[in-house]
Amino acid sequence: MINDFPRLLSLLRAEKRISQRKAAQALGISQALLSHYENGVREPGLSFIVKAADFYGVSCDYLLGRTMNRAMNQPDPETLPDCSAEKGNVLKGSVFALLQKKLLVNSLALIMDLLSKMNDRELSGACAAYFSTCLYKVYRFLYMAGKNNAEELFPLKAELFSEACDAELKHCEIRIKSSLAQQNGGEKLTPPPDLSHDALMGQSPAGAQSLFTVLHEVSGRLDKRV
Repeated sequence: MINDFPRLLSLLRAEKRISQRKAAQALGISQALLSHYENGVREPGLSFIVKAADFYGVSCDYLLGRTMNRAMNQPDPETLPDCSAEKGNVLKGSVFALLQKKLLVNSLALIMDLLSKMNDRELSGACAAYFSTCLYKVYRFLYMAGKNNAEELFPLKAELFSEACDAELKHCEIRIKSSLAQQNGGEKLTPPPDLSHDALMGQSPAGAQSLFTVLHEVSGRLDKRV
């Protein structure tokens, strides 16, 4: 049994704001047995896992700690909505935040599109892992700022996650460099795309303009570091 199960089972009950006794009644077991499950003393059978997942409205994979997505079904790339294109999807308040959002969304879309054309699954996966780790790190900092947010949501302890993210980012960099080295060595069938200003502007004006704006901003910050 995955070690996250007791923690998540207890967290879901706390979020539902019901006592252990009421939860046990709803799940058809004794309070003592539920207590054993929540404390990791005993491991439940498959039927209980399915029943608990249905009761709390999450997937079995989430309950077992295999994903942080609580949805019953994993997202399909063909049906997953693009939030950047949703009607009325506008940040209220900060014009600066709205601008940064558009710059990042457009730039990321362009980069992922370029990666898809390179037909290198390892390279695409490494870059996606890099970006997703950055998102995780930022979200975790924001989450920790909320006094009422339960840290039990995350398997990795608060005092460890930042360094763990840095290590994961370094690992992703190694994967990216390794894949690109193979590209340069001629082992891949699909050549790297033309990343010149004119080529990118011709392919995606909005994406290219956003990307070069981001590159300019980051270059300015980096210049101040050296």
